[in-house]
Amino acid sequence: MSLAMNREVFITCAVTGAGDTAGRSDKVPVTPAEIAAASIEAAKAGAAVAHIHVRDPETGKGARDVALYREAVRLIRESGTDVILNLTAGMGGDLTLGSVEQPLPPAKDGTDMAGATERLAHVAELRPEICTLDCGTMNFGEGDYVMTNTPAMLKEMARQIRDLGVRPEIEVFDTGHLVLAKWLHAQGLLDGPVLVQLCMGIPWGAPDDIGTLMAMVNNLPKDWVFSAFSIGRNQLPYAALAALAGGNVRVGLEDNLWLAKGVLASNGDLVVAAKQTLEGMGAKVLSPAETRAKLKLEKRG
Repeated sequence: MSLAMNREVFITCAVTGAGDTAGRSDKVPVTPAEIAAASIEAAKAGAAVAHIHVRDPETGKGARDVALYREAVRLIRESGTDVILNLTAGMGGDLTLGSVEQPLPPAKDGTDMAGATERLAHVAELRPEICTLDCGTMNFGEGDYVMTNTPAMLKEMARQIRDLGVRPEIEVFDTGHLVLAKWLHAQGLLDGPVLVQLCMGIPWGAPDDIGTLMAMVNNLPKDWVFSAFSIGRNQLPYAALAALAGGNVRVGLEDNLWLAKGVLASNGDLVVAAKQTLEGMGAKVLSPAETRAKLKLEKRG
């Protein structure tokens, strides 16, 4: 296998996510103002893209209230900071079964199932340059929670995202998700260059070993653009591995809370560490403007 290192890399910073992490680190942003500040911090540190979830300011749990997105996006845009906005559209596909003996009805706590239009309401209003599309269904954790994205749901969400003029970032958590992405593309639902995020090391999806990563990379169409990340302690090593595999990089507190053993990170810390790694390898870290050109995006806001 020949080395196909990417020498012009853009960094995405996933600044907060929706997981139960706000109680584990006071650096995880919760309010729209904190999320906006974290996105600006990441951009100033070298991230071209800010991947944004929102959280309930009272509980810290993941949310999909359009007003929360509206406020975070407003603050980022009014700051004058140049950063590509990538809003999640993954919320609204959460299914937690009742129990192993009585799976139905679903548990109210942890279940949030919404239709395609409702899941994209914030995208339709705010028109970010990118939004995510979780390309498949997968078990998470050790309980009864299932990330639920049927082919019919994905097809409709992809159609709406295309019609809004927003670029979907296809979130691939396992090999079959890549098959679904190719199916959507074959139906004319994904504008090019198709943008893929390989999400590695998440139970019970694709493990983050090199062999599995390269199997997925080798099955990507040559004209697709991809990033890759892993969670926890392997996040920063993946900054090097993703570039060596020909891709781009994602870091951030959505996926990892630590800069080093016993040292909690900020989003800016993680971007700086990734940038130093990439530049030490001889790669150029792309600016937001250069990333827009690479992805054929039109600047918004």
